[in-house]
Amino acid sequence: MAFGLQLSQRLSQSLVLAPQLQQSLALLQAPTLELKALVEQELQQNPVLEEVLDQEIDYNEKTLKEESDSPTTPDLAEPPDDLKEEAQFDAAVEKSSSEPADDFQSEFEKLVQMDQDWRDQFSQSSGPSRATTEDEEKRQFMFDSLTSETSLAQHLMEQLRDTKLTDEEKVVAELIFGNIDDFGYLNTTVEELATTTTLAPEKISEVLKVVQSFEPVGVGARDLRECLMIQLERSSQTETLEYRIIRDYMDALGKRRIPEIARGTGETIEEVQASLARIGQLDPRPGRAFLPVAEQYVAPEVFVTKNGDDYTVTTNDEQIPHLRISNIYKDLMSGGDDNAEVKNYIREKIRAGKFLIKSLHQRQQTILNIGKEIVKRQREFMDKGVAHLRPMTMAQVAEVVGVHETTVSRGVSGKYIETPQGIFEMKFFFTAGLQTSSGNDVSNTSVKGMVTEIFKNENTGRPLSDQEVVKMLAEKGITIARRTVAKYRDELGILPSNLRKVY
Repeated sequence: MAFGLQLSQRLSQSLVLAPQLQQSLALLQAPTLELKALVEQELQQNPVLEEVLDQEIDYNEKTLKEESDSPTTPDLAEPPDDLKEEAQFDAAVEKSSSEPADDFQSEFEKLVQMDQDWRDQFSQSSGPSRATTEDEEKRQFMFDSLTSETSLAQHLMEQLRDTKLTDEEKVVAELIFGNIDDFGYLNTTVEELATTTTLAPEKISEVLKVVQSFEPVGVGARDLRECLMIQLERSSQTETLEYRIIRDYMDALGKRRIPEIARGTGETIEEVQASLARIGQLDPRPGRAFLPVAEQYVAPEVFVTKNGDDYTVTTNDEQIPHLRISNIYKDLMSGGDDNAEVKNYIREKIRAGKFLIKSLHQRQQTILNIGKEIVKRQREFMDKGVAHLRPMTMAQVAEVVGVHETTVSRGVSGKYIETPQGIFEMKFFFTAGLQTSSGNDVSNTSVKGMVTEIFKNENTGRPLSDQEVVKMLAEKGITIARRTVAKYRDELGILPSNLRKVY
């Protein structure tokens, strides 16, 4: 057999998404904060686009609003070939390519005239706003009032200044601080610190004892056992059963081998259970109070407000930059430059800019339609809360809105809705359901809420089994399998009955 390179031809069919369609899908799927970054990126790449001021209304959106006020929204999963305005613009551009650019010039002049009329009207109705000296002082006072959180290392350094340690011992203490993690544990050994500092291990141990006397109680411990023992020692509980269990039976404690601990200590199972409950009140991570708060900002995409007996659904348009075609390019087109390459470049950029503006408006309309359908189907939830959440699928919403199911999935991905019951992820409302004995549907989320309430009110001395929960739900008309209850219990972080028992 001979090996070599050769050329061959073959025919095949494949589905390829057009770049503009990919852009539309990306805009639809992006949450508000991410969408803002995408739009700002387009502003930098397309010179014909400019952002409208907060007080202004984009005339391009005025033109597009009438087209998008229909009850259904074009499906972004299909090619946008039915965009009438885009087709008209493309026809004008194609015509201008075979003529001396007069048709394109006329089309562009209409665009510029609309912009100029709008600018004149806005300049008459509003004027420039300037911040007063009082506003600047208030703003500066706000920044001066901001406080920074104290870290664990800073907290330990402040306590170190009040000790009677020598300068050499304070250097060792600072070295120990540098090896304490965010939860307050020392991540190295005394021997390793001695090798680093060339000091005697006994000297470092003495300084470590001082550090372990600092707040928070338990800081500087080398493991969980030492951390818990320090906390009991600081509260003078060294003669208690809890201290003996932690000191001598830490491994059995971690595996909850209660009979083994009872035999080793000579105490009853009830006394060991009571001691374990008190041990559970100790802090296994003393440094977590100083952890930086990871703030997660959520910008709702949809707002639901109650007006009388009805609900009003609106979209969040304030976070998204409003765009328009820049008026500067009027001069470029009317400057007498017959360079075909320049005009072709401007044509492409204007077409791309108009498509982006239309895609943004279509995105908002799609999300608005989905939000309205959610509110319509989840009316009881809006009135009464999570217990009244109804089962709902994306296919049901897609059929009403007039889009594909994948479009609904992209439209709700990573987006939030603000309701009278609080802020929820839009995917929260799409849940499978169970049918009650009366024929009504109830969502899985509501069933989980019932399971949580049942376990919350159980007798801790005789915890309920999963089968008993099944019977209790059956009394409410909900038929559910035992393994489903076990799955819900695991998802809710509830231990099995043998581990929940308190003697």
